[in-house]
Amino acid sequence: MADAHAVRRERLGEYCSAGGADAALVTKPANVRYLTGCAPCGATLLLTRERALLVLPADLPPDDTGEHPYAVDLPQLAAPGGRDTAELAAEAAASYGVADLAVEEHDLTVSRLRAVQALAPGVRFGDLNRAVEQLRVVKDEHEVADLRIAAEIGDQALGELLESILVGRTERHLAMELERRMIDHGADRAGFPVSVGTGSHSGRPVHRPTDRRVEEGDFLTVSLGAQYRGYTVCSARTFVIGAAPAAWQVELHRLVFEAQRAAREALVPGVLAAAPDLAARELLRAAGHVEQQPRPFGHGVGLEVREAPQLGPGEMGKLDNRVPVTVGPGVHLPGRGGVRIEDTLVVRPAEAGGPELLTITTKELLAL
Repeated sequence: MADAHAVRRERLGEYCSAGGADAALVTKPANVRYLTGCAPCGATLLLTRERALLVLPADLPPDDTGEHPYAVDLPQLAAPGGRDTAELAAEAAASYGVADLAVEEHDLTVSRLRAVQALAPGVRFGDLNRAVEQLRVVKDEHEVADLRIAAEIGDQALGELLESILVGRTERHLAMELERRMIDHGADRAGFPVSVGTGSHSGRPVHRPTDRRVEEGDFLTVSLGAQYRGYTVCSARTFVIGAAPAAWQVELHRLVFEAQRAAREALVPGVLAAAPDLAARELLRAAGHVEQQPRPFGHGVGLEVREAPQLGPGEMGKLDNRVPVTVGPGVHLPGRGGVRIEDTLVVRPAEAGGPELLTITTKELLAL
């Protein structure tokens, strides 16, 4: 992985040189991790044409987080006495003779930026313009491998839960159990709060688990994602509890299943990022399901749960090869419940087998 991180830093260096900057000051935790393998801890990366310097807080706690970070093979500097690592990195940039320094203005607060500028007199500051986020969109195979492991962990945890007795248990209890099972299977943590919705709560795009108990005949929607080495995938499945599903449940699940399949099939390199969303939305709209405030049915994933690209109506960018995205249409009927089905896939060309499905738990309407 040291070689992979070095290649990423080289690409960022080329971007800076093309824009006239001598160096970059990277402060956003996900971006520092992408370029160094260093887990989020308040670190700052200074990248010049000649060297890379990782500035770390001197009072780092013991590494007992359970994460699986990569070894960091870079020159390091400790920021003593609670000093801001970005300030110390700016001082280092001035001492190295940096003339033009690009910083992540979208990450630094105004007061922090002013402090950084004050410690590097004579240095001209510019904006890095989310350059690292753009580099992160297309994943290398090391990143895809970590995403695969995260997906396997989530699938294992969900599969075990589906084999247990669910009737009578609360949404909150089931969500907590899923988070525990993911950690037991090797996750750093849950990538985001697990959502479990039953009955009238099922199928909601955003739902915080409550003390509502699972009942016979309920729809049960589970949305989860494990984090492994900082990388998170997303998946959602909807099942029915107890007896055979009612006719309306079968029909609604079939509709969302077909919409999700249409969106997955639209994941082709070079296609507009809006295409998967539109493919799913057309099927739902034809069946009479129209959202008043449409939410995108997909987005990119990686070191952040939601990152570029967005897969929503009106998106004008195009999808590239090796971009992991979610595809998760759903329908919620107020007072009755609904269905949501979401997968994480990696965009691949047809000659490579088409989109690679990472989350493989069955999407069939099981009666649990």
